[in-house]
Amino acid sequence: MAQPATEPAKGSSSTPSPEHTEDAVTSVHPVDEKLHPSRLVPAALQHIAAMYAGVVTPPLIIGQAVGLDIEGRTRLIAASLLIAGIATLIQTIGVKGFVGNRLPFVNAASSAGIAPILAIAETNSEGGQLPAIYGAVMVAGVFCLAVGPFFGRLLRFFPPLVTGVVITLIGVTLMPVPVGWAQGGDKAAADFGAMRNLALAAFTLGVILVIQRFGKGFVKQVALLFGLLIGTLVAIPFGMADFSGLRSAPVAALPTPFAFGAPEFQPAAILSLCIVMLVLMTESSAGMLALGEICDRRADSKVITRGLRTDGLATLVGPVFGGFPTSAFAQNVGVVSLTRVRSRYVVAVAGATLLVLGAFPVLGAVVSLVPMPVLGGAGIVLFGSIAVSGIRTLSEAGLDDSSNIILVAVALGAGIIPLAAPTFYAEFPAWAQTVLGSGISAGALVAVTLNLFFHHLGTRSRPAAAALKSS
Repeated sequence: MAQPATEPAKGSSSTPSPEHTEDAVTSVHPVDEKLHPSRLVPAALQHIAAMYAGVVTPPLIIGQAVGLDIEGRTRLIAASLLIAGIATLIQTIGVKGFVGNRLPFVNAASSAGIAPILAIAETNSEGGQLPAIYGAVMVAGVFCLAVGPFFGRLLRFFPPLVTGVVITLIGVTLMPVPVGWAQGGDKAAADFGAMRNLALAAFTLGVILVIQRFGKGFVKQVALLFGLLIGTLVAIPFGMADFSGLRSAPVAALPTPFAFGAPEFQPAAILSLCIVMLVLMTESSAGMLALGEICDRRADSKVITRGLRTDGLATLVGPVFGGFPTSAFAQNVGVVSLTRVRSRYVVAVAGATLLVLGAFPVLGAVVSLVPMPVLGGAGIVLFGSIAVSGIRTLSEAGLDDSSNIILVAVALGAGIIPLAAPTFYAEFPAWAQTVLGSGISAGALVAVTLNLFFHHLGTRSRPAAAALKSS
């Protein structure tokens, strides 16, 4: 008796049915799928576009704050790109059982560390700023490696209530930076605050808003980059773009180890960045959990430990070449969710591209061409978006509870004090000025302490698993 057409007899050479073909194709998990270049390259470019502005922001801000010239800022940008590429490659490809979460996960220098780093810079003399910063960053990396395997147990102390406060403060406390950029960047310059600077910043902001309103698909996703590009092109005829750094930058060169001096280890600076590292670890853990859900590959405690180990290694090694604290990039989790392209090899290609960009300092110099007012217009969107992310997290943190409202109110108030009154802690010891002078560190300390007071001194504490899931 002949068998049905949809179920060929064993050994039959007939063409497999569409159902069997589909089964064969989907036998590889989407996370492990190796896409054809025609799909892989555009998908990787989307990730690069989503992350690029965020990767170059920390070195731009910190480089200017410590008084580096264009050449120095170019070195910092190249180092950040290089470390981001290496960290992303390790995270996506990984060594199973040791390092890398093997998910389409992007790692790069986090904006969360900028404000505490600026506070460290302010308490050190010229020439000693970067060594103090890099010493603290390296210890924060060691701290991440030590705490990572046990971090799941600590997450109950960092619920959305706490992380929402910290993320909001990151955006709020960094807002003076783009405002200064919009005025020209250099307070000592004769044209600081000139109308042409403000007009260029407003024009750049307007371009971003128009593209965001009328753009479609990929163009809409990279509105920030288009704003930077168009703003810079408009600035050139008015002589507002400096090409000197581009002419002097080497085409290809690897970052020099400890080019800005040997690291110095100052206890107050170390404490400040270790606090920030706890927040970054929480963000990374939450990102891995979210990505695991999106990719249908659950991120268990072992996956999270390997992912945090990558953060720690990148944060420890990064300062050797000029890098800063490394963490997850939430915007790239959003790209995966939006495009539904879940292959980790797509993000690996994006990481390899960043690594190549970091090996060519001339490309970093191109970024340094962007005039400060243009950066100011784009920075208002960038840092404002960070604050909005924090507000969104707080909206899910149970603010119908009066004790939670008090917690958020006091923590935000403590975090805004250094912004509203920069000399408020002037009479405090130097170590206290470093810790409390950063709104992020101060707000995080208050939020964690009040969370312990309201939710962990009785029977109301939540198990670590619940906190991990809600984060």
